[in-house]
Amino acid sequence: MITTIRSAPNIAFVKYWGNRMNDYRLPMASSTSMTLDEPYVDVSVENAEEFTVHSYDENKSEIELQEKDVSRIQNHLKLCQQYLSSIGADLALSGDLTITIESHIPKSIGLASSAAIFSALAKAYAENIKEEITLDDRQISIMSRLGSGSAARSIFGGFGAIDEGEGEGLDSSWGFQIADEHHWELHDIIIVPSIEEKKVGSTEGHALAHTSPQFADRIKAIRSYRFQDCIDAINQKDFEKLQVVSEDDCMNMHQVMQTQEPSLKYLNDTTYKIIQDIKEIRSRDHLPVLFTMDAGPTVHLFCEKEALETVRTYAHEQSDCQIFEAKAGRGAHILEN
Repeated sequence: MITTIRSAPNIAFVKYWGNRMNDYRLPMASSTSMTLDEPYVDVSVENAEEFTVHSYDENKSEIELQEKDVSRIQNHLKLCQQYLSSIGADLALSGDLTITIESHIPKSIGLASSAAIFSALAKAYAENIKEEITLDDRQISIMSRLGSGSAARSIFGGFGAIDEGEGEGLDSSWGFQIADEHHWELHDIIIVPSIEEKKVGSTEGHALAHTSPQFADRIKAIRSYRFQDCIDAINQKDFEKLQVVSEDDCMNMHQVMQTQEPSLKYLNDTTYKIIQDIKEIRSRDHLPVLFTMDAGPTVHLFCEKEALETVRTYAHEQSDCQIFEAKAGRGAHILEN
């Protein structure tokens, strides 16, 4: 039986940066995000005689995976098996699988392709073993996190979060849903100023977050007010409050990155120009639009419907940039045959 899952990135408002334990991707602080409807990945899992992974782009051209990419997927599978064993499903998930990834997401430019892939894998594994054990979304989010910390949020449609939890066990942090995809009509206009792969990926960066002298203050701010302020803004559909907390958190995260050892500078001149332009547009036209960036130069312009045409027009005026448009999606879900 082949199980195919479609999943999309989630873009954080309060960012996940830095772990208390790297092996299990246990975050130092909680985080929030919106799961997008596109671009997406389709991941298929089938029992086989040996473990293999195949990856294709949106044109169905095969992508030659690096050894580290295959190892990461295989290690994730082993951690999922360990987790399942801890809840009494020792032999539910085979290690001999054929995994096929068809991605419509440009890789390593701050569009959270790993969140989409590992949430889809976890959901596919859950479907694969459902005759032996039924997993709920919290358990599936835990398995997602074992491959990519932020993947725990892509299990859920609409607006999601990761609870940092306590301890250092496999199940010590999990995702949950704040509100579904029908709760609030927000649009994400995505401006990609570079399609060059990042020199240092998020996984490596997370492990060094604690070397920044600003990291401890960042964690304190998230725990004391920022995380809850963001949840309140989403629940109340308070765009101005969401704008303040998300932009503050975004720039704070990039300050931490830039003061790590070694320094990580993911933003470029185009990123900074877009930020300044959006501030001017917002001030001039009093439009509900905010900017945020994950670990890359890509700028996400979240806006309400009244600002959509202005923001869309602005985005398409940017030269040498790739533009995507998205809104809240349904989270990782099975594709019916």
